[in-house]
Amino acid sequence: MKIIARLFAAGLLALTISAAADARPFTARDMVTLDRLSDPRVSPDGKWVLYSRRVVDYDANKAKSELWAIDISGKTPAAPRRLDASDGGGVSSARWGADGHSIYFLSSRGGSMQVWRADIGAAGATQVTRLPFDVGAFKTSPDGKKLLVSLAVFPDCPTLQCTADRIAAKAGKKTTGVVHDRLFIRHWDEWADGTRNQLFVLTFDEKGISADNPVAIMHGFDGDAPSKPFGDESEFTFTADSEVVYFSARLAGKTESWSTNFDLYGAYADGSGNLLNLTEANPAWDAGAVFSPDGRSVAYRRMKRPGFEADRWQIVVRDLAAETDRELAPDWDRSADAIAWSPDGKTLYALAGDVGQTRIFAITVKTGKVTPVTGAGHVSGFDVGPKGIVYAQDTLAGPAQLYSIGFKPGSKPVKLTNANAERLADVEFGQYEQFSFPGWNGETVHGYLVKPVGFDPSKKYPVAFLIHGGPQGSFGNLFHYRWNAQTYAGAGYAVVMIDFHGSTGYGQAFTDAISQHWGDRPLEDLRKGWAYALDSYGFLDGGRACALGGSYGGFMVNWIAGNWKEPWKCLVNHDGIFDSRFMGYSTEELWFSEWENGGTPWTAGTTYTTFNPADHVGSWTVPMMVVHGGRDYRVPLEEGIATFTALQRRGVESKLLYFPEENHWVLKPQNSVQWHDEVLGWLDAHTKP
Repeated sequence: MKIIARLFAAGLLALTISAAADARPFTARDMVTLDRLSDPRVSPDGKWVLYSRRVVDYDANKAKSELWAIDISGKTPAAPRRLDASDGGGVSSARWGADGHSIYFLSSRGGSMQVWRADIGAAGATQVTRLPFDVGAFKTSPDGKKLLVSLAVFPDCPTLQCTADRIAAKAGKKTTGVVHDRLFIRHWDEWADGTRNQLFVLTFDEKGISADNPVAIMHGFDGDAPSKPFGDESEFTFTADSEVVYFSARLAGKTESWSTNFDLYGAYADGSGNLLNLTEANPAWDAGAVFSPDGRSVAYRRMKRPGFEADRWQIVVRDLAAETDRELAPDWDRSADAIAWSPDGKTLYALAGDVGQTRIFAITVKTGKVTPVTGAGHVSGFDVGPKGIVYAQDTLAGPAQLYSIGFKPGSKPVKLTNANAERLADVEFGQYEQFSFPGWNGETVHGYLVKPVGFDPSKKYPVAFLIHGGPQGSFGNLFHYRWNAQTYAGAGYAVVMIDFHGSTGYGQAFTDAISQHWGDRPLEDLRKGWAYALDSYGFLDGGRACALGGSYGGFMVNWIAGNWKEPWKCLVNHDGIFDSRFMGYSTEELWFSEWENGGTPWTAGTTYTTFNPADHVGSWTVPMMVVHGGRDYRVPLEEGIATFTALQRRGVESKLLYFPEENHWVLKPQNSVQWHDEVLGWLDAHTKP
């Protein structure tokens, strides 16, 4: 049992301040108003990097994305600059055109979300599409002659006008009743309206403006491309010759809400022929097709087990001529979240969680040899250019910055941005370190300790014990914008976070261990992690500690309330499950609850009642704050209301913080600050004199 890494805030010099008298702690207001860098894209010639910079207007309680660029053609990167294309509205999904200087992006500046084009060397932007519906996602073809867009339409409609007429007819009705004949009546935070995300191909004319007669290449397909609610253009692509489109989709039917069988389909870009299911043999998830530079191979990601959304993402390379599949690096026990080819086609780069970090790995296509490219920290996105890789990386010590790194093994990263430097110039972050201990079954479990700001080793500090959601997730070395450890450190708390069994990045067996064991194995890890932390860090005040969690973490808080309440002065449950059995009937993505509990709620031998917080309410005595969003359809509002009802009826000190317009997350800037004010006030009331 030893501390395995000391990853202090000094690693990001521009964002690190010594504990000087004039330094101030990091706050929730700081967190929500930080500019957020993401989505780096390297130009085809390797001279420029495009990226998105999200900026917040706190008073208006909203945010927008701007388009920025960095010239990296010189010996040292130039200063980042905001492109004029950002004027007139938000910009998202900026992508390089095949010519190397045109930039295509989505913007709603014309009243609806359409594709626009700008030039890296010119001012202003030109509208490309004028479609009757918002463009959800897009991709340009390799030959620069076609544009692939996703539109929400009725899949049985032969024309866009048909969809428009149906929408208008519905709007003109005075009745409001809606009839459903299958599940997914609502998903994440929206109710179903009968439309599907469908793909259309447009052809550019001689002026570079897309034609007005899009070709429906998915007409009649009962499914979404990209998937809802978080799918993007990584789920569809052109083949190297621009003649065929590959996309990932699930055939809906009656089974959509309990199926994870996404397949890769092929469709001719001109709309001729029938759809071809390219992965029909695999009953689980297939996604993320990317073509090799020579067009001879396609790599994609697949899962093995139907119904399990947290299965390991394998990397498969298909030889298109031979029509054979080969799993790349089958012994690499990590799950690939994204993949991209090297320019020479000899290497695939993959993004994966790895022992509390999220790294880029280089995988040799011929041998399957795996080599880490990036070090400690959390890579949120990357792009491969002709000379190297550009990526966005954050840590527990600060928000994301952009870096570049060469292909040669041992290359050192070059920092490209220093965003938020001025607004964080007087901020002190809590120092942090990773530790490990023997958890359930004697297996190694990892965690993080974040020291309070202004740390004095002679003092004792109250503790915020954070429990991550998922449960297949991780509170690793990352700068979270909802559960940010530094907001607690800034408020004077030491923070302890345990990556219990079920967490990602520690091998698939470790992730699998939580399924049908929500209340025993992870609870044992949390108990042992807490004991280890108290024994190893003498400044933790075990008598002044509160446990907090969201989603699965909220379930665990409810479970702790009846099964491990002794250490805690207070609890905070955000969007957590109260009644596991009812959750199996009321949530939208049924595959999740059915896999995690071993079947449907009416099936014998499942764990809905084995680990059901509702059955332990008689033991609840610890004060609890309950937080829930009115548009949370993943863990419905009634779970939070039931938790609060049980607490109040038993006479346990409790509060309910309700956000009518928020979903499973609290996203609006001012709501986030209110969340932190209420939660930290609750902690203060129970842990500080």
